[in-house]
Amino acid sequence: MKYHIALNSIDDIETVAIKNQLGQHPAHVMWDMSQVLKAKIHQPIDVEVLPKDRRLAKIFGFPEHWALARQLSEQLDDNDVIFCDGEPLGIPIATLCSQKQKRPKIAVLFHNLNRPKGLLAVNVLKFADSIDLFVTGTTPQANFLRNHLKLSESRIFQIASHPSTDTSFFTPKSLSYKKVRPLIASGGMEKRDYQTLANATRFMDIDVNICAFSPNRTSSRVTFPKILPNNMFCGFYEWCNLVQLYCDADLVVLPLLKNNYQAGLSTLFEAMACRRPVIITRSPKPGIINQLIDSGVVTGVTTGDSLELKQAIEKLLHNPQLAEHQARLGYEFVRSKHNNEKYVQDLTTRLFSKFGNLDDNKLLVETKQDKLQSFTYQ
Repeated sequence: MKYHIALNSIDDIETVAIKNQLGQHPAHVMWDMSQVLKAKIHQPIDVEVLPKDRRLAKIFGFPEHWALARQLSEQLDDNDVIFCDGEPLGIPIATLCSQKQKRPKIAVLFHNLNRPKGLLAVNVLKFADSIDLFVTGTTPQANFLRNHLKLSESRIFQIASHPSTDTSFFTPKSLSYKKVRPLIASGGMEKRDYQTLANATRFMDIDVNICAFSPNRTSSRVTFPKILPNNMFCGFYEWCNLVQLYCDADLVVLPLLKNNYQAGLSTLFEAMACRRPVIITRSPKPGIINQLIDSGVVTGVTTGDSLELKQAIEKLLHNPQLAEHQARLGYEFVRSKHNNEKYVQDLTTRLFSKFGNLDDNKLLVETKQDKLQSFTYQ
């Protein structure tokens, strides 16, 4: 079997690999996977978008995803296995390949299918029968796939190590300066509620630094207060500066809007890998966020409750032993269960068991330099 990886977004993975070697960028987990699978990586780069691609995108996804899916459906056959790192590209590929007599084997990582667009795609495009393996990192998604699509257990893989963190990049560091007052860090744009964070910290003698930037004005209006308080800063951080922001912070706070999936996990695990105590909004759905809160690894607060958030911040700032205890638990959790190496091993092992191995049932063991030299890119 020949393996392929299809990425939703456009990433200069070769440059990322070089920067990772120089300590300037976290490793790209799909690049690491490509080395084990000996897979070609496909991205929606310089694809010719046709009118029919635009028509299909009105149902789901984007025209460039349909254009790439059309190209791949013409190239791949039953000797190929393709893993898609999200439904925006996975659904178009499965839809178009369903028309082939000798279609490739298809595995798709699903993040958030149980939403109106996803349900419409399920009902209109009828792609489910063309996907051999549905991969997800959350219990709500697994339950949705199981109950709504009536999938057999052999077609669902809930990967416990998703999302993963490059724990060799996100790692504890010394303070970069002498603080005169506590620092709260936060980051990300997805379903973030910085309005509640601003209300909670507006009159506190602390600094709040947020790594977030988006040109989307609608998203910004929902996410941020109309005017940032004087003690709050928001801007873009380079990767190394982001790590240092985590490490300089007394606490990392992740205030979330209501969502039906586990938003904020990447930032959560990055902060935990840097051994920082974390406060996060409790999720309305069962999943890893609530599990970490209930087990005392992180502190949980109610959606939109600025008073509760303020009290949680003050509690950890005034109780350094509790803060350090939570930081240690989170650090150990991420390093043992959600690192890139474990994610690659878990996923590639499942793919090999489902579709067949490459080299007499052995995973390839390579150093990062070996990977860089043997990199396959398209």
